[in-house]
Amino acid sequence: ILPSTARVVVIGGGVIGCSVAYHLAHLGIEVLLLEKHRLTAGTTWHSAGLMVTFGSTSETSTEFRKYTRDLYARLEAETGQATGFRPVGFIEVAADRDRLEEYRRVAAFNRYCGVDVQEISPSEVQRLFPLARTDDLLAGFYVAGDGRVDPVDVTMALAKGAKQRGARIVEGVGVTGVLTHRGAVTGVRTTHGDVLAEVVVNCGGAWGRQLGAQAGVNVPLQAAEHYYLITDSIPEVSRTWPVLEDPASYGYFREEGGGLMIGLFEPECAPWKVVGMPEDFAFGEIKPDWERMGGYIEKAMQRVPITQEVGVRKLFCGPESFTPDLRPCLGESPELRNYFVAAGLNSIGILTGGGVGRMMAHWIAHGRADVDVTGFHVDRLHPYQCTPEYRRTRTVESLGMVYKTHYPTHSMQTARGAKK
Repeated sequence: ILPSTARVVVIGGGVIGCSVAYHLAHLGIEVLLLEKHRLTAGTTWHSAGLMVTFGSTSETSTEFRKYTRDLYARLEAETGQATGFRPVGFIEVAADRDRLEEYRRVAAFNRYCGVDVQEISPSEVQRLFPLARTDDLLAGFYVAGDGRVDPVDVTMALAKGAKQRGARIVEGVGVTGVLTHRGAVTGVRTTHGDVLAEVVVNCGGAWGRQLGAQAGVNVPLQAAEHYYLITDSIPEVSRTWPVLEDPASYGYFREEGGGLMIGLFEPECAPWKVVGMPEDFAFGEIKPDWERMGGYIEKAMQRVPITQEVGVRKLFCGPESFTPDLRPCLGESPELRNYFVAAGLNSIGILTGGGVGRMMAHWIAHGRADVDVTGFHVDRLHPYQCTPEYRRTRTVESLGMVYKTHYPTHSMQTARGAKK
């Protein structure tokens, strides 16, 4: 049964929505989470579940990651619901001079932020991940306390923790519009009637743009195809091996079902459904494009050569949403008072979700964020960045940047010339 009022309505039951609801409930704020399908629908359920604190040159993002890892480590004790958190370790490898330079800078900054990252030799990479080819590597960067979680379990644990503190979570209810008065939110219109609310939070993930558009709120994000491959079982693989990431080979590797998962971030991606995410797409898959991905998969497999010899259990493709600058859309929208956005996580929703939810709850409760969100604030984005042509072209570049070397002088090349 749908309550007729709530102080805060959170739209979307992925990891971000559940984290926002969890942290609001912990602050004693009355919260109602509405999920159109079932919890984890959309993107969360098929996430790879990496829990990595290394890799960001943003202090805010690094703090999000550290908090998230600590939260996942203690959630099971609090809620009785498993999270699948396994701190098996994480290694980022550098096979060329420029990446080595970049990761040394990142590592120095991350250590300053309190992340225990060590530079290790190729032979140590080999010792920790024996099937990897290491003869062409210059170094690895190792965080022993990082690892992986089960994305569905983590989301369910957050949802359970929210409910234990009084949050209401209702599945099977879609939000069809937002009620407003004098430029501020007054509630939401749903498939099951109206709910009055002081604050609305758009945690719609890949649907975040369409959800925002219902209320005249600008959330420029675009879904793209996102792939991972799962091999048949490989006897030599151990569950205790760390996650291995090699951006130069477009891939990351971790144990999955006795074999290996190879996750891919190709330099030229394919945007998906630029017109808009299908409303009924919940736990769907996208038909994989073997022809487009073949070369990238081959390149990734060269890092762990045995994967070229064993069978492929599955090539999975699902949607993942990206923003024009690879930074999330967070905070109160400039178009509508008390309408908050927490979407566009660019594939790091699981590993920053705890920190994002905590910060958003603080912002809603106290009227401002307690960390520097300048680069993440949704108010930095412009309406022209929502146009189909802009999203179609820019997404290819922004997703492509995930695994490219990040030069300090780089500026985006695509979708330029909008303002002259």
